[in-house]
Amino acid sequence: MAKRNPAKAKRAAAHPDRPGEECKAAPGTFVPLVKRGACEGKDDCVEVCPYDVFEVRRIDDSDFAKLSLMGKVKSMVHGRRTAYTPNAAACRACGLCVVACPEKAITLVRAEAAS
Repeated sequence: MAKRNPAKAKRAAAHPDRPGEECKAAPGTFVPLVKRGACEGKDDCVEVCPYDVFEVRRIDDSDFAKLSLMGKVKSMVHGRRTAYTPNAAACRACGLCVVACPEKAITLVRAEAAS
């Protein structure tokens, strides 16, 4: 399991394209959405998130089945790992995960829009 990486979080915080509310949104107002076909499970989101929203693990079979052929191949090449958001309700819309993700697989959306 990846641990928080303060240096990586600091670089993400300084990124000029960082979206969100700079950790000032009420918890659960925004949620991160992970595009499974793009995520390579590299742990960057886990390393920068100050609220432990993410975990990176083996992709669920049901999520794997929904991927395109290229998405499945990409997933297998990367050990079938992907990010999940078991603690999405704790998200404060920092945007750190969005700019830290090397695949640009994460977006922030208002919680009501994600439902």
